[in-house]
Amino acid sequence: MSITREFLRAPAHTGAIAASSRRLASAVVAGIGVERAAHVVELGPGTGVFTEALLTRLGPGARLTAVEVNPRLAEALAQRHERVEVITGSAEHLARHVRTADVVVSGLPWALFPRARQERVLDQVGEVLVPGGRFATFAYLHAAWLPAARRFEAALARRFGFVGRSRVVWGNLPPAFVHRAAVTP
Repeated sequence: MSITREFLRAPAHTGAIAASSRRLASAVVAGIGVERAAHVVELGPGTGVFTEALLTRLGPGARLTAVEVNPRLAEALAQRHERVEVITGSAEHLARHVRTADVVVSGLPWALFPRARQERVLDQVGEVLVPGGRFATFAYLHAAWLPAARRFEAALARRFGFVGRSRVVWGNLPPAFVHRAAVTP
């Protein structure tokens, strides 16, 4: 399944024209406690680059749930990774499908979302994360100055006790950085 093909079919639902690199996937899942998590949730897995990085770090007996709005991408992911519980639906309804999570990783195109959608998804993330839970997502370097991207950073700061940003991952097209946040216990 090609992320480029899905972008051309539905650019409003597919925020990337190329799959994220393994370097970006590694940066997204690093340092957020995936190895100790009982339940990890991935929002917008697309073709599964982050999914694969998560599976390599997931402990025995831990669960990985992926929420993908694109039915073609969701089906392909479910076929490729039997260990992953794949939910076809919007991250805006995460709490309907997931009660709690230790870690939430997102590949969603935050800078493309209007304010209301950013807020709804972040509300859902906050609802399912346990105290001390971690959240990680990424942003493209070239879009960091856009109003929606700055609004998203401010929303993270309002919701989480800790918010940080990684160094730029130059080995991604386009270059990106990782937002990491944690719920204060």
